[in-house]
Amino acid sequence: MTENSDCLLVEQKDYVCTLILNRPEKRNSLSPELLIKLTETLEMLSRDDNTRTVIIRGSGDKAFCAGYDIGKLTFDNSEDNGQMTDRSNPFEAAMAAIINFPYPVIAMVNGYTFGGGCDLVASCDIRVGADDIKLGMVPAKLGVVYSVDGLQRFVRAVGFSNAKDLFFTAATIGAEKLKEIGLLNYLVPRAELESFTQNLAREISNNAPLSLKGTKRSLNMLADAVQISEAAYQESGDLVRESFRSRDFKEAQAAFFEKRAPRFEGR
Repeated sequence: MTENSDCLLVEQKDYVCTLILNRPEKRNSLSPELLIKLTETLEMLSRDDNTRTVIIRGSGDKAFCAGYDIGKLTFDNSEDNGQMTDRSNPFEAAMAAIINFPYPVIAMVNGYTFGGGCDLVASCDIRVGADDIKLGMVPAKLGVVYSVDGLQRFVRAVGFSNAKDLFFTAATIGAEKLKEIGLLNYLVPRAELESFTQNLAREISNNAPLSLKGTKRSLNMLADAVQISEAAYQESGDLVRESFRSRDFKEAQAAFFEKRAPRFEGR
């Protein structure tokens, strides 16, 4: 079964469902529309046991996901601005839908990946990458503070030390390093990426459904054992909002579209 949407393709085969981020002209970057569609699709698939493994990949073979669509990153006081500043926005809702999907979710990283695309990868249960991919977590190059929820997802995936390195350097990391720090579970030749991932998904989906669901739920409860206080969460949110209102963020946006290096002032 194949279902098509302008921004998300859905392919179902037996108990495996593949979701394809389909914005190739924007290097599969995340728009509010795509994030909402992803959330709605995962919620729909979660209503029965006909999907026991989900694969998320990018359209084409160049980019998995170039991150949040920078043209959509504007801060105002409206509720529907798609910002990564609280748990109710489209980005956080989509990450939560991946994490809370009752069965395992696999990221098939089939091309370069930046920013919010890296967060999507970190949110998946198992991560498979082609051996020629590159990844970068770039908020420091945009003049923004990343959300505490997003930082926590990276800490869970790669540990504190590696998360600090990713965010402070904002460096582009090659596939071998990604496997070394634990952001990728499997690293395979590009020609074998799709077959390897599909075989892995089929192998998982053939296991006992109650075991898969129960184990994922229990692991999520363990990951949530360390809770962030409301005061700390509010402080972090204030830092994020302040960064989106800064002159540095506006300069980073202008520099991106003008294809030049930003000139940050620290305000």
